[in-house]
Amino acid sequence: MLENERAWRRAIEQTWVARFPKQHLATFGSTNISYYVVTEPIYLDDDSRKQEGVVRTGRVIAERPAIVTPTYAMNLQGFSSDAYEYFQAVALQAGPNSPGLLYQYKNESGNTEIVSGAASEIANRISGNLEKKKEDMAVVMVGVDQLWDVALLKFIYEFTSSSLFGNIQDLKGRGLLEPQESLGGVPRAAVEQIDRLFKEVDEGATPEILKRELDRWGLFDFYQDRFLDLFRRR
Repeated sequence: MLENERAWRRAIEQTWVARFPKQHLATFGSTNISYYVVTEPIYLDDDSRKQEGVVRTGRVIAERPAIVTPTYAMNLQGFSSDAYEYFQAVALQAGPNSPGLLYQYKNESGNTEIVSGAASEIANRISGNLEKKKEDMAVVMVGVDQLWDVALLKFIYEFTSSSLFGNIQDLKGRGLLEPQESLGGVPRAAVEQIDRLFKEVDEGATPEILKRELDRWGLFDFYQDRFLDLFRRR
């Protein structure tokens, strides 16, 4: 095992969440989560009698979960070759239009502060203050100083996993995962998104985004006449 891998595995083992947000990820909108990551400073050694903690704050913004399929994911950029092989395997096993959810996050770092006390005590203090202020969408974590962002990633993974079932049930309840057989079996959410983009282009938006979305879903042939009609009307 590589040294870097050993380091982050140790960091994960030593990372824990002192306080979770009170709500799950929103299904039909973005979610804004304040975070507090508490760590023991790297400069403190085992013989040090001084107890201090580093508190890093910021916000994680989770975009509205997007419905995707293996076909759609294969046309997205930014994934590793291993990820694309995984998408192909899913397509072979579950079908090219089997729906799934894609979660996207943005981290906005805030302040870093040195606070007196042990890391666990500081985390509990912050948690108590958040409870008093009724800050429902805030998380408090204890992690490792050099790899503090591992704590953040671990939380994101666990929070996403705990929200997944509820998000899927919400989407099913609105029929957004239903396959549209007349369009090759893509989920209804894709058809509604494409209809919205057609309307936006008709009102003056650039057609490039619409064309890219049609290509990602493999639907250009189905919509070709309607797409070209946009230019005829102009």
